[in-house]
Amino acid sequence: PDEGRRKLAETPALFREFSNPDVFLLIPRHSSEHRRYIPVGFLDNKHIPHDSALIIPNAGLYHFGILTSSVHMAWTRAVCGRLEMRYRYSKDIVYNNFIWPVASEKQRAAIEELAQGILDARAKNPNSSFADLYDPLAMPPELLKAHNALDRAVLKLYGFGKEMTEPEIVGELMENYQELLHRKANEVIEQYSNFRFHSPFTASQARLWTISGRDSQANPGIAV
Repeated sequence: PDEGRRKLAETPALFREFSNPDVFLLIPRHSSEHRRYIPVGFLDNKHIPHDSALIIPNAGLYHFGILTSSVHMAWTRAVCGRLEMRYRYSKDIVYNNFIWPVASEKQRAAIEELAQGILDARAKNPNSSFADLYDPLAMPPELLKAHNALDRAVLKLYGFGKEMTEPEIVGELMENYQELLHRKANEVIEQYSNFRFHSPFTASQARLWTISGRDSQANPGIAV
């Protein structure tokens, strides 16, 4: 018998795990397909995330800004799963394969400032739920304005034109993804070709290996 489990049985209303991050970014697994943006937000250790959401423990304002941008939403709509027609966000397909921009400290600071603007706009509507705030037909003007400003900055950070359509954005991201896969596959092949024994990876196997592995881009990992 698990003595710890017996002890916990004395307080069945309490959760067993208390090791929540002090602050984390929460992304819902499912969201309405009618929304322009998936509602993403910060929570603290007073909240226990449920299986209906994903969390990013070490995320900051910069990561929030990129993930709530039109660029990331374009990627999400193109590659995410669906529950009926609702978005189904996943760490393996959506998050891990997303290509992050290369940003200087000054550029990161600019994104962080605009991301904070979104949080400030939300705070001006304390009685509104995320369902209210992100209703595509009734989004508060100040929140929409804040999102539009962030979107322009993120597009510029990627080197995308402000008039680019969503299919064009996805096309550019896919090209960047293919370039990354090709580069990582070549690195793996080169690494194993330096050994005197026969390499266990063929070119195609190395390519598949890089698809399942997340490129290190100094961005936080996502937790289930």
